[in-house]
Formats: sequence, structure tokens, C-alpha cells
Amino acid sequence: MGYFLRVRLASFFAGAATASAVGLFVLYRDYKVAHDSISGQMKDLFDSMDGRISALEKLKEAEAPQHVEATE
Repeated sequence: MGYFLRVRLASFFAGAATASAVGLFVLYRDYKVAHDSISGQMKDLFDSMDGRISALEKLKEAEAPQHVEATE
């Protein structure tokens, strides 16, 4: 009886370790997918904001000489 109990316990712990390893791998992969998705969204937002700022800076540069000429 003691031998079968040890075999069953060993099998249980081997299965639990395997399930734990697979679970950690799935969680890690899910984390990486979510991180890449959020990073991509932030990059798109940054590129959009950078384009808007560049357009405003160009508009400011285009308006600056007009103000200087008007004050002279």
C-alpha cells in the first residue's frame, strides 16, 4: 500500500509541476502579446502627436515672418 501511495504522490506532483510550467508559459505569452499591443498603440499615438506638433511648428514658422514684417 505504501508503494502505491508514493507512486500516486509522485505522479500527482509531476503533473502539478507540468501544469504549473505550462500555465506560467501561457501567462508569459499573454503578457508579451498585451505588452506588444499596448506598445504599438502608444507608438501610433506618439507618431500622430509628433505629426501634429510638427504641423503646428511649421505653421508658427510660416506666421513668424508676417508678424515681423507687419511691425516694421
